[in-house]
Amino acid sequence: MTSSAVIIVAAGRGNRFGGDLPKQYAGLAGAPILRHTVRAFLGHPRIGAVRVVYHPDDHDLYARAVDGLDLLSPVAGGASRQDSVRNGLESLAGLAPDRVLIHDAARPFIDAATIDRVLDALDEVPGAIPALPVTDTLKRGDASRVAGTVDRAGLWRAQTPQGFRFDAILEAHRALAGQDLTDDAALAEASGLAVARVDGSEDNVKITTQHDLARARALWEKTVTRVGTGFDVHRFTAGDHVWLCGLAIPHTHTLAGHSDADVALHALTDAVLGAIGDGDIGSHFPPSDDRWKGAASDRFLAHAVDLVRARGGRVEALDVTIICERPKIGPHRAAMVARVAQIAGLPPGRVSVKGTTTEGLGFTGRGEGIAAQAAATVSLPPGDDDAGQEG
Repeated sequence: MTSSAVIIVAAGRGNRFGGDLPKQYAGLAGAPILRHTVRAFLGHPRIGAVRVVYHPDDHDLYARAVDGLDLLSPVAGGASRQDSVRNGLESLAGLAPDRVLIHDAARPFIDAATIDRVLDALDEVPGAIPALPVTDTLKRGDASRVAGTVDRAGLWRAQTPQGFRFDAILEAHRALAGQDLTDDAALAEASGLAVARVDGSEDNVKITTQHDLARARALWEKTVTRVGTGFDVHRFTAGDHVWLCGLAIPHTHTLAGHSDADVALHALTDAVLGAIGDGDIGSHFPPSDDRWKGAASDRFLAHAVDLVRARGGRVEALDVTIICERPKIGPHRAAMVARVAQIAGLPPGRVSVKGTTTEGLGFTGRGEGIAAQAAATVSLPPGDDDAGQEG
């Protein structure tokens, strides 16, 4: 059983957005909007599964947008948003999650704190939504004339993710199929389910128009740059290959370690964690835990990158230097760059892999093992400077 699952609704056509692509696949900070949205939930420790509801016509766009991410297979949407959500809920019935969050694909700035507030509220009520108070004066009228002023007292702007106890919202969707209600909270209300309101976030904007996209790009630029470094060492033992940068490289020995001993990915993981002040690889994946015995180290780097994204930040660049006499790094450099870029969700131009030797000196010079040192450049939202805590 998965405690909390997420449905990301990405089947819409986005007619108000215009352009050649549905808005969820438009570019934002070097990646499709959908990818940013998905990664926010994959990086959250309380989320066990994420599924996207998409339009089958977008299959290739979807595949490129989520390449390398650990998602449940997508399901096709329906004729309306309500139909699409119901399809997503039905697809999760076999997992039987306790709770489900339903989120718009075009809200890429969702933060971990808002997710936590929605999940926490479900301890007390069957439904919860993030919302912000209406602060502007509201007018009623047509396109050219004001007909009256609307009292804004008690009015709120609803956001997503909207969270529910899974069995309750699935039953409500089945009972009210075809009603075409505007959001899942409205459907819950119509079913008699209590829905709590928690604080939303002004940054949790929904991208609906090209103007919204321009504002989102500007918001993404208002960041603080942080740099972290990492260093790791593994000795050689009997074997016929080493794992470096997520690739199996033929060699006369292998590297000893609790996981796959990918010294390069371990250094990169520590560099990313260092940039956000969130401990080190051992605090997140302790070698005393048998779950990580023989584990592929791409999971470690992906986790660190997801932690950055969950805090509203992004990894800007990764640089790793592999220190050894053998194997030679040069013949594999391009493939290593491509693999690290895939794991971290970065363009290859933002990844650097270098090889060097110690001119026969020290344990690497004697061929006893491999070392790696890495640096990571990360952008975080303003005000996040003191958010990190050592693990």
